[in-house]
Amino acid sequence: MKIAVLIKQVPDTEEDRHLAPNGSVDRSASERVADEITERALEVALKEKDADKTVEIVAVTMGPAGATEALRKALSMGADSAIHIVDDALAGSDALTTAKALGAGLKGVNADVIIAGNESTDGRGGVVPAMLAELLGLPFLGPLNSVEFTGSSARGQRQGVECTQDLAASLPAVLSITERTGEARFPKFKGIMTAKRKPVVLYKAADLGLGGISHADGNLVLASSKRPARGAGTKIVDDGNAAVHLADYLSNENLI
Repeated sequence: MKIAVLIKQVPDTEEDRHLAPNGSVDRSASERVADEITERALEVALKEKDADKTVEIVAVTMGPAGATEALRKALSMGADSAIHIVDDALAGSDALTTAKALGAGLKGVNADVIIAGNESTDGRGGVVPAMLAELLGLPFLGPLNSVEFTGSSARGQRQGVECTQDLAASLPAVLSITERTGEARFPKFKGIMTAKRKPVVLYKAADLGLGGISHADGNLVLASSKRPARGAGTKIVDDGNAAVHLADYLSNENLI
């Protein structure tokens, strides 16, 4: 079985995140890390590899040159190879352009399963996996809280508003997972060292037949502004009537 896992590099959620004037993420404003949800997607693939050593895992990302760091971490965790779609023409791509580029990069992989996180922490659109499945003509299962592979099919459980749903599809298929599938493992020293020797294939947009990309028909941000500074809160000094003051404050703010 060959499993492709979509990896994304995002601004560190432990730091403040900022937008550039054109509305895109300002990647230089904070540290960049592999998105935790994509590491959890990789963990699903790695568990399958733990059970069957013949499983091959390919980590795939689209992003600037620095996104190679996220791929190297995926390789150090246990992925066998990686694909990096990197092209300035793809900077600021919307969800559909991203799905098209990833789909083009995956066509030659012939993966039995493509696994992604349900939504990235920097965008939270949650639509790229489904778009990718549509473009590749594959069934889509997600977002899944659990995943199981049985022969030539995949199955999992999705949490609905009022119930849980058991889903299944024949392979090849695209899956998106939630954080409930479990935490990702930490890279081991041996994995970190061997990751340096694992292959990373680089693709430009033209290599994938995506020449002449234009964002003119996509989303256009006309202006952006910084989040206003948080105002000082109301300080209540307990002079014996703190409960009364607190109740009055909550009432004035329509919180009770």
